[in-house]
Amino acid sequence: MKATVVWQDDLKFKGETDTGHTLELDGDGNIMTPMESVLLSVGACSSIDVVMIMKKARQDITDCRCEMSAVRADDAPRVFKSIHAKYFVSGNDVSEKQLARAVELSCEKYCSVMLMLAGNVEITTEFELV
Repeated sequence: MKATVVWQDDLKFKGETDTGHTLELDGDGNIMTPMESVLLSVGACSSIDVVMIMKKARQDITDCRCEMSAVRADDAPRVFKSIHAKYFVSGNDVSEKQLARAVELSCEKYCSVMLMLAGNVEITTEFELV
């Protein structure tokens, strides 16, 4: 995997991956910041796992939403101290036990973004069947 980040102006940068996908980020908060993109990556990566695990378990899910909140250090470097992810899953006859297992497997075994942050960031999760 390769990527390039190019300065546009002020604190705005454009990133492009070797697959041609692009993302604009900046340090002023006028568009997505790098830390916001990390938080979104945690939720997206884990949600992908949850959906895949639920489908493999033949659970008829119709929606999956992950809401995250993070606490950052007050002083530089302003790293994440903690992240909390709450999954809202709906569907037909969805097993709460299967959903709990899917969230657990994502966080402990499959989500590369969460696992990369493990040991440095306190990550907690919860879920709700809607």
